[in-house]
Amino acid sequence: MVADIAYLQQSQQQINQLEPLLAAQRAAFRANPMPAAEQRRAWLKALRAMLVDEQQALIEAVSRDFSNRSADETLLAEIMPSLHGIDYASKRLGKWMKPSRRQVGVAFQPASAKVVYQPLGVVGVIVPWNYPLYLAFGPLIGALAAGNRVMIKMSESTPATSQLVKELLAKVFPEDMVSVVLGEAEVGQAFSRLPFDHLLFTGSTSIGRHVMRAAADNLVPVTLELGGKSPAIVSADVPLADAAERIAFGKTMNAGQTCVAPDYVLVPQARVEGFVAAYRNVVQRFYPTLANNPDYTAIINERQLGRLQGYVSDAESKGAQVIPLLGDDQGRRMGPSLVLDVSDDMTLMQDEIFGPLLPIVPYQRIDDAFAYVNQRPRPLALYYFGYDKAEQQRVLHETHSGGVCLNDTLLHVAQDDMPFGGIGPSGMGHYHGHEGFLTFSKAKGVLIKQRFNAAKFIYPPYGTGIQKLIHKLFVR
Repeated sequence: MVADIAYLQQSQQQINQLEPLLAAQRAAFRANPMPAAEQRRAWLKALRAMLVDEQQALIEAVSRDFSNRSADETLLAEIMPSLHGIDYASKRLGKWMKPSRRQVGVAFQPASAKVVYQPLGVVGVIVPWNYPLYLAFGPLIGALAAGNRVMIKMSESTPATSQLVKELLAKVFPEDMVSVVLGEAEVGQAFSRLPFDHLLFTGSTSIGRHVMRAAADNLVPVTLELGGKSPAIVSADVPLADAAERIAFGKTMNAGQTCVAPDYVLVPQARVEGFVAAYRNVVQRFYPTLANNPDYTAIINERQLGRLQGYVSDAESKGAQVIPLLGDDQGRRMGPSLVLDVSDDMTLMQDEIFGPLLPIVPYQRIDDAFAYVNQRPRPLALYYFGYDKAEQQRVLHETHSGGVCLNDTLLHVAQDDMPFGGIGPSGMGHYHGHEGFLTFSKAKGVLIKQRFNAAKFIYPPYGTGIQKLIHKLFVR
């Protein structure tokens, strides 16, 4: 009882701090509503220096939260793309900020028009637990490049990382510039109800619905980076070793706890046995052992592990064949498994798996594979493996997804010059690179006229003259 009271008191204190924090950031923004490019580059430079200097501490904090997170995966998937994103934005910031000239119709001359890219104000960012660094710093980079103030809600499932990020960012930025909010689910719910100028949420589709509903009360525009069941399609003629290796990389990275991980793989019926053998060989080459292997990341917590174990039990009870590839699990290190003979009534074929289980769905013709994908909610990513260019074009034209890799997995997310975002149940809006700058900016149209005003000829009172003018200019 005492612990419950203390918990509630702490949560309420954290919630009570949110509105004053937002007010302080709004006031600071009003005092500097259009930061110069050099100021924004200075912010990004300071963030970059912190990431470089503190990378080892960040790696260790993430690993503590997971009980084991591969240090190299944190470098590859979190710190490196964050640094690349900073460099990319810093180099192009001046060009992005430059107003773009637009055309003015002949009937409205003399005048000029342009679009000015103005910071929105205060941006809220809700961070998930699976990539707590990149999914905090990535949106932060875009928001700072666009000249905004930022409030970040870190995940309660990564307490060590969240606390460290809060401490490190507090050394780099004043609280009215960038602030980090900690706390449990109640704090996150209150955070999503704040009247931000933009709110970016990364997480599950189910929570995304609640976030959007909360934001709607204040008409806060949202970017939702959700997930869904991202398919991989193996063609009839691609070398199975090629497809298996690249799919295994995408599925085993972070033990499958990735929003764009391949969720299931569509394989020609006649090639299923060969794919199973090829995938097994690759996984065992990647991870010769599961026990104490520093390269293999653990499941984040017991609740998520129990959820995945429940998927396995449910699938087996309904006739699926589960094939463990590295023997028995080791604590929260849940080894990769293939799942055969799956059906739509199995939970792992309904929910995003978010773990190292890979169902195989056989198909007869490529049209059947496309139909299978298109009959389901649109995913965040789609992966196709095959070197026939005509079939590659069919994939791009006949399926919908947030992003696509042809003959690879995951790596489209790391391309700074491409937008990242979902579609429908897998999200809305996008960011990264220039698109991130645009998401966190108001593209404000500006029409400019000087002393001479030709428009006075269309002012009332109207008569036959205006009708003749309209007919001459617009009626053909």
